[in-house]
Amino acid sequence: MTDVVIIDAVRTPVGRRNGGLAGVHPADLLATALSELVARTGIDPAEVGQVVGGCVSQVGAQSFNVARTAWLTAGLPLSVAATTVDTQCGSSQQATNLATSLVAAGVVDVAVACGVETMSSVPIGSNSSKKLGYGVPIPKTYFGQYEFTSQFEGAERIAEKWGITRDDADAYALRSQTLAAQAWDEDRFGTQVVEVVAPILDDERQPTGQTQTISRDEGIRDTTLEKLAGLKPVAREDGVHTAGSSSQISDGAAAVLMMTAAKAEALGLTPIARVVDTCLVGVDPVLMLTGPIDATRRLLSRNGLTMADIDITEINEAFASVVLAWARELDVDLATANPNGGAIALGHPLGATGAVLTTKAVHELQRTGGQRALVTMCCGGGLGTGTILERC
Repeated sequence: MTDVVIIDAVRTPVGRRNGGLAGVHPADLLATALSELVARTGIDPAEVGQVVGGCVSQVGAQSFNVARTAWLTAGLPLSVAATTVDTQCGSSQQATNLATSLVAAGVVDVAVACGVETMSSVPIGSNSSKKLGYGVPIPKTYFGQYEFTSQFEGAERIAEKWGITRDDADAYALRSQTLAAQAWDEDRFGTQVVEVVAPILDDERQPTGQTQTISRDEGIRDTTLEKLAGLKPVAREDGVHTAGSSSQISDGAAAVLMMTAAKAEALGLTPIARVVDTCLVGVDPVLMLTGPIDATRRLLSRNGLTMADIDITEINEAFASVVLAWARELDVDLATANPNGGAIALGHPLGATGAVLTTKAVHELQRTGGQRALVTMCCGGGLGTGTILERC
């Protein structure tokens, strides 16, 4: 089997809703990550066979194959093809997995996986809004098959099924914030984050003609258990989750350079990680967010591993209950999961998050000397993405 390796991975800071990155066009944001990836690795971009990008709300500024637009916006070779995929929240992790498959199958020797989402300018659900006048995404016939639930409701039902309380969720939320703040204090993200020059907007969200440099994740909050306990539930009147224990609406982009081990050697490039295995699984679309449980089980079983063999897990913190249910079901030592905080603290720019988590994972393996990392996400509609990585 062809070894697929990662040469480098970069990400922008994750901006909070209507924050520092709100005025950046998504193609420009992704172009920043792509340009930095090429510059850091020194690769001739014409060597790239295909670009595979993730984006969820593909409408307006994020329509027209945004991965291709971003590549061209960065001034990179027009001969390099690009595709934008939608696997809901797992879009750019699936883009990474698809890029892995392209390389492993010999279709291309070199691929770039990436993702972008600017939720400040293209809000979640924009491409399925009734206001567009193009109908609704779910036909009436669907309801004869499954109950249609929101992700918020799915998260609450997961909390009920696994016995996760409001106190559990608040405690996990505080952990995410604390670890993210510590990571920035200790410069743990220094090897992975590229600064973004962004326009400054006025009170009406129009450009002022001035710019600012965004160099840090913006979602980290100075909070306490007492503050978290005072927040109102977001799904049910007596629900477990609040804005403090749910992922944040965010803007961001990330990019990953992948190739065969033989190509890396031929180009004189040193890999930082190897892709061991990938998967995409379908799960109950009513609970919706249990995908990481099934994805993790599939990858561990197929590779003869246990969670004890995984040094680091980057699991998307869509809601606190998603991570806690996964940890309880698989008997995970939470100390190994999201050691530098997750989406509750750093944010969840939908189509970018999978590539962001992959970037965090490979750099954390390098920083700590760990051997293996797992990246996994839940996705709208009942899907789970999974990738196992091994440090080179």
